[in-house]
Amino acid sequence: MKFTRWQTCKALAIVVGIAIGSLALIYFIPAPPSKVVMATAFKGASFEYYGRQYREIFARSHVELELRETAGAVENLKLLQDPSSDVQIAFVTGGLSDSKHTPGVLSLGTVYDQPFWIFYPADRPLNALTQLKGKRIAVGPEGSATRHMAEQILGRGGVNSETATFLPFAGGAADKALQEGQADAVWIIGVPEATAVQSFLRNPNVRPMSFPFSEALTRIFPDLSRMTLPQATIDLEQVIPAQDVQLIGTKSKVLIRSDLHPEIVQLLLQTMKEVHGGSDLFHPSGTYPNASDSEYSVAPTAIEFYKNGPSFTQRHLPMWLSTHVQRAIAVLVTGIAIGVPLLHFLPQSYNWMTRRRLFYWYAELRALEASFDAVTSHKHLLDKQAEVERIEDALGKIYFPLTFADQVYNLRNHIDLVRRKLASRLRSSGRMAA
Repeated sequence: MKFTRWQTCKALAIVVGIAIGSLALIYFIPAPPSKVVMATAFKGASFEYYGRQYREIFARSHVELELRETAGAVENLKLLQDPSSDVQIAFVTGGLSDSKHTPGVLSLGTVYDQPFWIFYPADRPLNALTQLKGKRIAVGPEGSATRHMAEQILGRGGVNSETATFLPFAGGAADKALQEGQADAVWIIGVPEATAVQSFLRNPNVRPMSFPFSEALTRIFPDLSRMTLPQATIDLEQVIPAQDVQLIGTKSKVLIRSDLHPEIVQLLLQTMKEVHGGSDLFHPSGTYPNASDSEYSVAPTAIEFYKNGPSFTQRHLPMWLSTHVQRAIAVLVTGIAIGVPLLHFLPQSYNWMTRRRLFYWYAELRALEASFDAVTSHKHLLDKQAEVERIEDALGKIYFPLTFADQVYNLRNHIDLVRRKLASRLRSSGRMAA
């Protein structure tokens, strides 16, 4: 089958159009990455504990969530701001920074209250912060929120690096240091379910300190809140803790880079809801996650999620298919946006082009008729007659819709009039030649 030049051009235009459209869709609606990196903390910390749960949920959607072990929230925030870092998601605690000092970072909301604990040997009564002066206290490594908050809060009680010895131990290392007598107390941040906290709570040789002046501390540090761990809530049979423990805590939140893929953001929000949406020892079900972040700008996607829940495609379609559906919707909307005006414009454009063809042949015929007066020889008149036939032959090869039938027949009648006029000239010219 042989293709005409016009058919080849149309086919090429269609292929180029599809290619350009596909590239545009890939650019504006890219596929979500198969792997993302989340900064958590050291082993045994709350961030590491929840990070493992996030990783399992991400795996259901065939997305690998790599957990980056760090010193804690301070380092997490630095990694999130570092353009050379591949960290796109991070757990942080309140009181470290805000949107003004972290451009390009958005919050997906707060996920839970994280209490501060002070654990000490059971045979050494401890009920006041001032008693920590002169002690060796494991407060976590430099760059961790644990150490940062220890310096802030303990410092209010006169306990600082000059009046006490701050040790860089955290998690399992802090537990070991306390048991081996290398530390006199441990300052730690974590939910009761975290591995490190559980280890301390279930150790009969260790006790949690009930924070004195907890109300005063929450007034001094507005980002902190009072929390109470009721007696025997950890273990009813063994009565752990042995009595109510007054704690103070800070809000933990999930931060992301502003350029994180929208589908990953949606998956992350659903994961946060699944992991933190239930009740815990301190809050009833439905308290977290939420958009109440006073420090960082909350992503519009998160605000919409907390207000209306996941989108229709997120609720009913797997993530890989959701992207293709969005692209199909984009094509459909674009097609409608372009097609509706074209439905009005194309007929008018076609009518104009058809009328223009008729006008062209009318002009040719008129110019030919006007040239008769300048022609006197019989031979030249025969040439003009051939021109008339050429115009009629060309008109016969052009398709015109029925709406132009009257104009086409009018043009044919005028061609016939010109032909008869030319025939009359030819007869006169023939008699003169004879």
